[in-house]
Amino acid sequence: MLPDLTAIRTEFALPDGFPPEVLAEAERAAAEAAAGERFDATDVPLVTIDPPGSKDLDQAVGITRSARGFTVHYAIADLGAVVTPGGALDAEVRRRGQTVYLPDGAVPLHPPVLSEAAASLLPDGPRPAVLWRLELDAQGETVSVDVRRALVRSVARLDYAGVQADVEAGRVHPAIAPLPELGPLRRELAVARGAVELELPEQEVVPDGAGGWTVRIRHRTVVEDWNAEISLLTGMSAARMMLDAGVGILRTLPAPEAEAVAELRRTALALGVEWPAGATPARVLAGLTHADQEPRTLALRRAATTLLRGAAYESFGPGVAPPADPGHGGIGAPYAHVTAPLRRLVDRFGAEVCLAVAAGEEVPAWLAEALPVLPELMSASDRVANAVSRACIDRTEAAVLADRVGREFSVVVLRADPGEVFLPDPPVIARCSGTLRPAEVATVRLEEADPTTGTVRFASP
Repeated sequence: MLPDLTAIRTEFALPDGFPPEVLAEAERAAAEAAAGERFDATDVPLVTIDPPGSKDLDQAVGITRSARGFTVHYAIADLGAVVTPGGALDAEVRRRGQTVYLPDGAVPLHPPVLSEAAASLLPDGPRPAVLWRLELDAQGETVSVDVRRALVRSVARLDYAGVQADVEAGRVHPAIAPLPELGPLRRELAVARGAVELELPEQEVVPDGAGGWTVRIRHRTVVEDWNAEISLLTGMSAARMMLDAGVGILRTLPAPEAEAVAELRRTALALGVEWPAGATPARVLAGLTHADQEPRTLALRRAATTLLRGAAYESFGPGVAPPADPGHGGIGAPYAHVTAPLRRLVDRFGAEVCLAVAAGEEVPAWLAEALPVLPELMSASDRVANAVSRACIDRTEAAVLADRVGREFSVVVLRADPGEVFLPDPPVIARCSGTLRPAEVATVRLEEADPTTGTVRFASP
């Protein structure tokens, strides 16, 4: 039985196409995308690193060694230059909030003429971009930050698996030659800051090769983690600029509460996982095995999700003070979204704040007026995107297991109350009733698998 992805689109009222006036405005914007004066950075070698087949390329990166350590150039698609404030396109993307991904195709934030063509950092000619220049010392710490509008040129369109293979073969693309050195440095700095990386198995829905869909675990490469650190570095730099200027919008998450940390430590010790005196959750989690199905690792990583609760967007500006706690507990520092404007609404506004601050200018009136309404727009779109993603996975899990109700399976217990288990093949995470102990490998019976609701339920004898 196949999951009904069309029903999910209907259930969440996902838009089908764009209104004519929005498409017309996007066409005009695409034709004028590179207009206006810009800093010419076409001599800076940049590459994009994305999943194979991606066309909405938000970021292009270039890394060189410098006398002080490293210079990172990070070019971001410049949506602020093509979306007219108050226009039909602006209104439509505010309504959408972000790109919503489904297995049979995405519901894009922007019309493809922009997101997959004129505004995307494809390697087919000069493109307008917001160019960040980040100077780092030999330890990977930030020394200076500059951001400006520029004209850039991507010299190659790479993917994670290909770059990973190149790293392992010792032939990294010249544009990112220092990445294998800088990536681990930034990752170690993240752990030192207290950044909490859960690294739970990440499920995704993919074609099953027979005209249907199935669920699998998506394995992240080390290169993907290194690339993410560059994006986080940029977002942290943006947040610091905003806080220093007293205007902007942050992505916040409360730091883990002391009792939550103490409870996680008790769980770790009960599972037989060493927790040295004075060690932080970040350090303990970073030291865990990366084996996807190691029971103790799975159970502890699942328990650590209690550390990361209360994510929000916080805007501030004239008359509105920055949040009392501006930090992001999962990152270990203040953070702002600025690196994915093709796919996420708030990034365009965050970039505009940083451009104004860097130029020593006041943020324009339209931007100051938009900042207070962005938190609810983004929170609402996050709720929809997360619910759609969960529905796609849940209903595919149920469809794959629908003809196996009544059978017994060997699972890893993630939680005891409420009971939750991980079935390795096919990779399914579901509720389970009965007496359970975290990290045990248990035999359970599949009681229900309903593809229409996504309900999968096991029971322990």
